[in-house]
Amino acid sequence: MPMNDAVSVDSLLAGWRTVALQLETSVGGIVIGQSRAIRLMTIAIFARGHVLLAGDVGVGKTTLLRAVARAIGGAFERVEGTVDMMPGDLLYHTYLADDGRPRVEPSAVLARAGELSIFFFNEINRARPQVHSLLLRLMAEGNVTAFNRLYEFPYVQVFADRNRVEKEETFELPAAARDRFFMEIPVEAPKDAEVRRRLIFDPRFYDVDALLSSIDTPVLDYRMLVGAAPIIQKSIHTSKALEDYVVRLWAATVRPDRAGIRLESIDVDRLVQGGASPRGFAFLVRAARVRAWLEGRDMLVPEDVRDVFAETVAHRIFLDPVYELRREEIVRDLCGAVLATVPAP
Repeated sequence: MPMNDAVSVDSLLAGWRTVALQLETSVGGIVIGQSRAIRLMTIAIFARGHVLLAGDVGVGKTTLLRAVARAIGGAFERVEGTVDMMPGDLLYHTYLADDGRPRVEPSAVLARAGELSIFFFNEINRARPQVHSLLLRLMAEGNVTAFNRLYEFPYVQVFADRNRVEKEETFELPAAARDRFFMEIPVEAPKDAEVRRRLIFDPRFYDVDALLSSIDTPVLDYRMLVGAAPIIQKSIHTSKALEDYVVRLWAATVRPDRAGIRLESIDVDRLVQGGASPRGFAFLVRAARVRAWLEGRDMLVPEDVRDVFAETVAHRIFLDPVYELRREEIVRDLCGAVLATVPAP
């Protein structure tokens, strides 16, 4: 690479890093006590990955997404998953016109396809598998077909929340859909007592619309993310030792028994029905590279991989059905054991 080209790329990377940190600051002023979730969201945004959000009701997942949407610009659309939802509900808007005749028009999602930056599917597991299939196409190919034409979504990132309290009238996400999500980011209630006090008593946090208005202009142009993401990936280098480490981590998630992993009261020999996919570990490296870039480095180190391991890998590990009811606890412990057992270079 010619010297002037290298300087130009370094300048771009430095400028984007400054903008990324400004994004975190802007969102962090609205959604307090969620610095870890905001950092992971930033990684997903600059890696161009779709995200599952995990958290209880009322912890700020929607507010977090709306704040991110205002900070990156573009359009924001939200839909609510329901048991009677069908794929057409995402594509078509039906109504009675003034003349009393039925009309069918593109939905709000289709109408804003070219400028949609964030699409939030709330309670995705309440929707039917047919809806999951349509969403999978949008995530995988960035387009859908309706009204005998192809609608392109060049900038969209999909964020979905799973209801993890009620189990009645829900449909578990199929393996193919879960594997398409870049990360599953936990958004939990803050543990810091002072942050909790502010959220409960400070009237500033009562009016979400007024709170969001503090981001009056986007921090970045959402359209530049499409071009920035591959440049960031190419700028972060790896070593043979680091690559071998990641391959060993992958093997340990597929056959933890062979890696010497032991978990209390768990038959590790039969625990995992399917480990993370090649795509899953490619996503892990993508996330780790963005983390290294945010830290101001051009070389991947083990800590980059370890820091994003659980969020990129855990939701791709499929357990024996006898352990699924305790999935969250078991997979968390398994990821921790994998990182503790496989030696880092």
